[in-house]
Amino acid sequence: MRPRPGSAQRAAWASNALGFTLLELLVVVAIMAMATAGVSLSMRDSSQTGLEREGQRLVALLESARMQSRARAVAVHWRASAQGFAFDGLADNSYSRPWLSTDTGVREGNALLLGPEPIIERQAVVLYSLSQPGRSLRIASDGLRPFAVLAEGTGAAP
Repeated sequence: MRPRPGSAQRAAWASNALGFTLLELLVVVAIMAMATAGVSLSMRDSSQTGLEREGQRLVALLESARMQSRARAVAVHWRASAQGFAFDGLADNSYSRPWLSTDTGVREGNALLLGPEPIIERQAVVLYSLSQPGRSLRIASDGLRPFAVLAEGTGAAP
């Protein structure tokens, strides 16, 4: 039997279906999901990031001053101000630093005693964002362990 005219063209057209396969659609959706996730992670809130960076920096400086206090057997006091903070009692007698961001403020714990005793009393400092007062970090030590950054919360302004 002889094929009808045009049937070869219809068969070729049917095998080359127009459209996307399910696998191709799933790959495109997966790529879009990963791109969306990457963009949303890169758009992190800068005030929270700055506050976390300030908290980590302060923890490192408090522990450094605490070790210097113990090594030199002198009392070291940390005090906060609107522009930054200072360590009194270190070698240069007043070691002050500005905040990394002008958006940083201290809600509670404006002064700390860092030594010279190896065991100090329980102390804490709460840093908050001036532009978003509900965002804060608590930096605390129980007196035995080093200072650490703890999430304070996202509650209402003080």
